[in-house]
Amino acid sequence: MSVLVDDSTRVVVQGITGDEGRFHAEGMAEYGTNVVSGAVPGRGGQEVAGVPVYDTVSRAAHEHDADAAVVFVPPAFAADALFEALDSPVDLVVAVTEGVPVQDMSLVYEALARTDTDLVGPNSPGVITPGEAKLGILPGEVFEAGSVGLVSRSGTLTYQIVDTLTERGLGQSTAIGIGGDPIVGTDFVDAFELFEADPDTEAVVVCGEIGGEAEEEAAEVIAGGMDTPVVGFIAGRTAPPGERMGHAGAIVGEAGTGTAESKIRALSETGVPVGETPAEVAEHVADLL
Repeated sequence: MSVLVDDSTRVVVQGITGDEGRFHAEGMAEYGTNVVSGAVPGRGGQEVAGVPVYDTVSRAAHEHDADAAVVFVPPAFAADALFEALDSPVDLVVAVTEGVPVQDMSLVYEALARTDTDLVGPNSPGVITPGEAKLGILPGEVFEAGSVGLVSRSGTLTYQIVDTLTERGLGQSTAIGIGGDPIVGTDFVDAFELFEADPDTEAVVVCGEIGGEAEEEAAEVIAGGMDTPVVGFIAGRTAPPGERMGHAGAIVGEAGTGTAESKIRALSETGVPVGETPAEVAEHVADLL
């Protein structure tokens, strides 16, 4: 089994007429994802790489029975694209766009609470169920089907850890890149609930980084009785206070909040082994399985 996406997922690509949208829509289709339509205001009636384009997400979803949308829309217009997706029939929205203003995302987050739609991102590399479907910009060639779930704030670290897992023969059920922005949709806790309910996910890797308290909240859920074993990795051990490290949300507060040490301690105190390198993460997973 898997979570969020599988070989039956039918995808609308928002922003498909742009360079990024076109490129990654073709990549998703080549991987085997059912990319059934695109949505770009004012571009209805066009076709991109054999995919019909509509003016609205709702029309694109209704016409092709789509249940997921992927957003490749510039930051200034991303909130409107997300509002439109949340108001459409799709059950899942994956927002790849980086640099969405925090104020815009706070409004999107309020709207999200009034729907049953799952939002992954923004600033997300996407979601992939190896061998079945990928939504986003994940490099499908490093993934292999298996029983290890992965949830990560970092795209690059996701690829590194997955590549190491795959080399060890530890395939993945689904990988979820939740994004590194201060306000995101699906978080670690949401992902844990999904993986805990999946009988074929036998272990979960959580890849966190400095900034915020998401990893500490995840540790509380694990301590509360999560049955699926978890392995951790925290990036940013040497990050100086007050300096943003890559992601908008990856910043240690001046008072020392959001540090790698506090996150590692929170996970370790629940019995979660935390690897210092991707290779150590793979070793811990192998020990659990």
